[in-house]
Amino acid sequence: MTTHTVTVRAGGGSYPVLVGSGVRRRLPEVLGEVRRVAVVTQAAIGFEVDPGCEHEVFTIGEGEEAKTLATVEELCRAWARWGLTRADRVVAVGGGLVTDVAGFAAAVYHRGVGVVHVPTTLLGMVDAAIGGKTGVNLPEGKNLVGAFWQPGAVLCDLDALATLPERERRSGLGEMAKYHFLTGRDLTALPLDERVAACVRIKAEVVAADERERVGARRGRAVLNYGHTLAHALETAGRYDLRHGEAVAVGLVYAAELARRLGRIDDARVAHHRRVVEGYGLPTAPPPGVDPDELMTLMARDKKAVDGLTFALDGPDGVEVVTGVDPTVAAEALAALAGSP
Repeated sequence: MTTHTVTVRAGGGSYPVLVGSGVRRRLPEVLGEVRRVAVVTQAAIGFEVDPGCEHEVFTIGEGEEAKTLATVEELCRAWARWGLTRADRVVAVGGGLVTDVAGFAAAVYHRGVGVVHVPTTLLGMVDAAIGGKTGVNLPEGKNLVGAFWQPGAVLCDLDALATLPERERRSGLGEMAKYHFLTGRDLTALPLDERVAACVRIKAEVVAADERERVGARRGRAVLNYGHTLAHALETAGRYDLRHGEAVAVGLVYAAELARRLGRIDDARVAHHRRVVEGYGLPTAPPPGVDPDELMTLMARDKKAVDGLTFALDGPDGVEVVTGVDPTVAAEALAALAGSP
């Protein structure tokens, strides 16, 4: 299989994203001359890497409950006991939770240690590991504490997907569906390696234009959060059995319903959203028993919110950030999504 190399330009420099089978074997090459490496992963991942130098494996917990400041503190303290220095490196091996947590810990330990990501999930490869966003959750919301910390390289080894459970693979398709709406391109006909590389290129272009998600930018990096406002609310509520990509899929359809109510798109465009999401085998409605009032409260705490309710919404000029959305209209769209009268 061909190895695709995509260059991400950010942070005043650039770094490579390698996509292909077996690219984890190029880890020593992208690390360069380094004394020791802290490998951060989870016990259930079982995808081994060899940095080619002295290294130690540090495991973190499973699930969103491990994505906390407490986990970051535990990692940093373990690194300090081991003697990790600013001249050393961190390698994150896992899904988006691992790259988010390890990346944030690397950003704050010794005020910044270099990190390389080896994402092992489709979602991590096309989104979480790319672009330098790191962070952890608070009880009040998703990813409310974090830092922009660009990796030195990202190795998307497609061999890691071979043993991925079907539901985790579908979760990554939620992010792929998002790129479909951001670009209008149908990615489903491409082979997997080209599809992943295409998603990385799309994100790289957005990150290069707006690395730190400028507040108030209508068409900046915040458009990458298309479908994520409701998705993060569903995840924060925590009582619904949804993977991140499944929640994003529901959020994409919700964003379309909301955009129609605001006069930005028509019925045909909403139907198109539903067809695309269903075509990826993903849900288009929230699970039964959702509490709409709780979801509205959580959406108001979204990181994009600077002037009332804020959403990335489709429109005549494509997806852009819309502020000051009327809560009544947002609630009506949520009720329609859940099938309420």
